[in-house]
Amino acid sequence: MPNTYTQLYTHFVFVVKNRICLLSEKWSGQLFQYMSGIAEHHGHKLYIANGMSDHVHALISINPNQSQSDLMYHLKRSTSLWINENKLTPGRFSWQEGFGAFSFSQSAVSNVCRYIERQQEHHKIVRFREEYISFLKE
Repeated sequence: MPNTYTQLYTHFVFVVKNRICLLSEKWSGQLFQYMSGIAEHHGHKLYIANGMSDHVHALISINPNQSQSDLMYHLKRSTSLWINENKLTPGRFSWQEGFGAFSFSQSAVSNVCRYIERQQEHHKIVRFREEYISFLKE
């Protein structure tokens, strides 16, 4: 086979350090666009990113040339720098160590995108802790 073809879809979940509510609706759209650029720079495709003031969900089609951990290191490092350089939060911003990564088939991409898109509605009903535990159980 002369070419390599993959379909590796990963739903990432990561939180602000100490789960402090620092992400603002005023600039989170710009943050998600910035994340998309970082993912693209590393050869990945960010389908959608969204979240709440204390955490982010992102669905990314992964290029197998880079590990998920390496991508998350660059994504979190670069966005922390961007938030701090632009003084978007009081004090120093950082992400908590670690992340959740949940794989999906191509047939689930549209459902996962809808789920991520509706985070504000979802979290009116379900708290983050319960949401994350349900991911781990599934």
